[in-house]
Amino acid sequence: MNIEQLQILRSVAEYGNFSTAALNLGISQSAVSRAIASLEEELGVLLFSRGRFGARPTLIGERVIAHAQKILEIRENIDREVNQERGLDRGRVRVASFRSAATHILPPNIARFSQQFPNVEVMLTELEPLKVEQALREGQVDIGLLPLPRLGSEFETWEIARDEYIVLLPKKRQEAPQYLTWDAIASYSFILFNYAECTYAVRDHWAKWGQTLKVAYAIKEDSTIVSMVAQGLGAAILPRLAALPIPEGVQVRTPPVPLERIIGAAILSNTLHPPAVLAFLDVLRGVGIFAKKG
Repeated sequence: MNIEQLQILRSVAEYGNFSTAALNLGISQSAVSRAIASLEEELGVLLFSRGRFGARPTLIGERVIAHAQKILEIRENIDREVNQERGLDRGRVRVASFRSAATHILPPNIARFSQQFPNVEVMLTELEPLKVEQALREGQVDIGLLPLPRLGSEFETWEIARDEYIVLLPKKRQEAPQYLTWDAIASYSFILFNYAECTYAVRDHWAKWGQTLKVAYAIKEDSTIVSMVAQGLGAAILPRLAALPIPEGVQVRTPPVPLERIIGAAILSNTLHPPAVLAFLDVLRGVGIFAKKG
């Protein structure tokens, strides 16, 4: 029996089913099932009744959960004392990120961080990647989310996610083949980001394979690009996170040669960072107390 199992036990009891508990804990449903099954095997009793109604504590399960709650409260008091000593009972973390990472990557990580360190304020600013770099240099933010790699040695960076590029094809044309060839997409005119890093990556990728892009429009906002594809005004190549949400009917395919971008977290090198900033890096990297389980 360990703290993680007791946290899972408490969460299943709170939410009444394994899937919701897994979602709120940020782990897989199978990891929740394994933890409860392991506890039941160790204790030799059935802790939950399972069925279409979800998971309900048995009579002995209710008593075990009550004891588990007391153990977890003691553990939380210990964490509180330790966090106070480390300076994590207060403070502020300033984060800057480009839009799609700010929308899809940061919110669940901020939630996990705030659950662990509720008294640390997290401030988020959306900026284009070059402006994220500038904000880091000028000390306006502590952590930046950026496509990697970055030039120069002024930043220390870590990969935190990978994001595949996808081809969005208008729904008005006939069904595209599941696996695109260069010839299959040569007839399309494309709607591209205007002066964005991901557009340079796409152009370089196409050129590497001896292909050219017919450009119909250059647009500043990714949501506008997706909407224009939905209206049949052209095709697009975007990182998947930038394309979400994808309207119904828009065809999604992989480029003939796959392409992806690396999303990283960056801080200034050779700078003394407060404990709260280092702790937020841990949640982004999934290490330390934020290591992903299951």
